[in-house]
Amino acid sequence: MAHEMKAVAFSRHLPIGETEALQDLVLPRPRPGPRDLRVRIEAVSVNPVDAKLRAPRPGAPAALDPPRILGFDAAGVVEAVGAEVELFQPGDEVYYAGDVTRPGCNAQYHLVDERLAGPKPTTLDFAEAAALPLTTITAWELLFERMPYDFDAEDNARSLLVIAGAGGVGSIAIQLARHAGFTVIASASRPQTRDWCLRMGAHHVVDHRQPLAPQLQALGFDSVDAAVNLADTDRYWDALGELLAPQGHVGLIVEPTGPLRIGDPYKAKCIGIHWEFMFARPRFRTPDMIRHHRILARVGSLVEAGELRTTLSEVLGPIDAATLREAHRRMESGGTVGKLALVGWP
Repeated sequence: MAHEMKAVAFSRHLPIGETEALQDLVLPRPRPGPRDLRVRIEAVSVNPVDAKLRAPRPGAPAALDPPRILGFDAAGVVEAVGAEVELFQPGDEVYYAGDVTRPGCNAQYHLVDERLAGPKPTTLDFAEAAALPLTTITAWELLFERMPYDFDAEDNARSLLVIAGAGGVGSIAIQLARHAGFTVIASASRPQTRDWCLRMGAHHVVDHRQPLAPQLQALGFDSVDAAVNLADTDRYWDALGELLAPQGHVGLIVEPTGPLRIGDPYKAKCIGIHWEFMFARPRFRTPDMIRHHRILARVGSLVEAGELRTTLSEVLGPIDAATLREAHRRMESGGTVGKLALVGWP
């Protein structure tokens, strides 16, 4: 067993209710490449991308060989390093989201490029840390790299509407935007999710199942300077075009189901339209891949200073196929708040 490890993977695209949708395997431990860390995984979190990659799809092969390991949120301990690694050494605790083009972190030992990992915040346990990386990088890149806002600017006295504030990305987007000086209006439709948004730091909460404009006007907002739509791109497109102020900005993370009209009112108001996909940098090996390391390090220091908090809402365990199937099932139900994490190996 010295050179083997437990892992959870799938070889067929199946509904999550089927036992074979995710399976326990024993695999060889991977060998680090020149810039890789080999991390002993202590906790993982689940994200919609996991379910999207696993779900049934037309034209999928009958069987994947080798099986696909998912998992794109991890916290653990560096166990070995590649020959060219400079940022970390064995024994360091790290957290990261990794690279969607490589095997994921639902394994006891996982390889990640050092430029994609950050030092785990010392004030968080492994589960609390594993809940953060993918959503944090998504929210940070969207607000402060895709959109033209500066996290440290003195003049961010702007309004931001966060559609789906209680989700994983929304939970950290609310915190980052509030810390940066925005007036944050989150959307939620249940008492539990409204309360969660307020706990995360939203100044106001509106119901996204009701027309948005009258609710915003009742709060004193005839328009908003920026919006991030973290739920349904098509559903809120027309409403956001009307609500956004001239020269405002909209951020998107969900592929639309059909064509979007990007002319008026978006054209008339010169509204900036910004896409965010957290895996773009690792997937295309961009020269600035190390931004993920720097974002996670910066956010980690803010967490340690007590200025940001984990978005973890529940811990499941251990990390095995049965527990991951349950986590996927809950995520696909659409009712989860914040982030779910799994801790420890059976």
